[in-house]
Amino acid sequence: MVDSSILPLELDNVSYEIDGKRLVKNVSCCFEAGRSTLVIGPNGAGKSLFLRLCHGLLQPSSGLLRWRGSDGQTGQRQAMVFQRPVMLRRSVWANVGYALSVKGVSRAEREPIINRVLQCTGLSRFEDIPATRLSFGEQQRLALARVWALSPQVLFLDEPTASLDPPATHQVEQIITAIQSAGTRIIMTSHDLGQVQRLADEVMFLHRGRLLEQTAAEQFFDCPQSDLARAFTRGELLWWHRKNPLHPPGISKEISR
Repeated sequence: MVDSSILPLELDNVSYEIDGKRLVKNVSCCFEAGRSTLVIGPNGAGKSLFLRLCHGLLQPSSGLLRWRGSDGQTGQRQAMVFQRPVMLRRSVWANVGYALSVKGVSRAEREPIINRVLQCTGLSRFEDIPATRLSFGEQQRLALARVWALSPQVLFLDEPTASLDPPATHQVEQIITAIQSAGTRIIMTSHDLGQVQRLADEVMFLHRGRLLEQTAAEQFFDCPQSDLARAFTRGELLWWHRKNPLHPPGISKEISR
């Protein structure tokens, strides 16, 4: 049997710039199968840009990004859910059905798939309701249902629980865990360290566009390797200002690099 996995995904010295300003800087990393990666860092660290580069929505200004195989073609075996998902102006059922139709799934095959993902995401009772009338948390669950129906090998998630209350966050996290258990590789950004501890097998810490750490989650929280990562896990505010005299000793020097 031929192994059709698109992983690993490798980034080799990848940078991305706009108007001469580098926003992602010389990132090299590798994503193997079978783990969940949570990408963290302060606001402006480049987390969302990094995800878009990995997914192919943006092209690197320099460096190389390659999926397994020389041609780098992944077809429809990867997906991405954004912080603010777009809802089609049709029913919950039809939102999932449309995603399957675009993938080329026959009408006869769609119904059991739609039933399964709506049930697993707690949305069955809303199937005839226009998706735009759902609450934000329900819309996020629908966005996850749409991609789950496609059975992607890799799923990129950009802060999917931002602005959600604890019950809605819990529901979304349960769905993410179920999708991963079904065999999908999760790569996700988050600002919530508690969430990172709950979901991550490994952690990537970005600051000002640079990858400072990529390590097992338990090791990261037990003993971060950089001053900035240690400060971040303590809840300290990280920002950059060359002449700010309030930077803690040992941190401002690293920030100004």
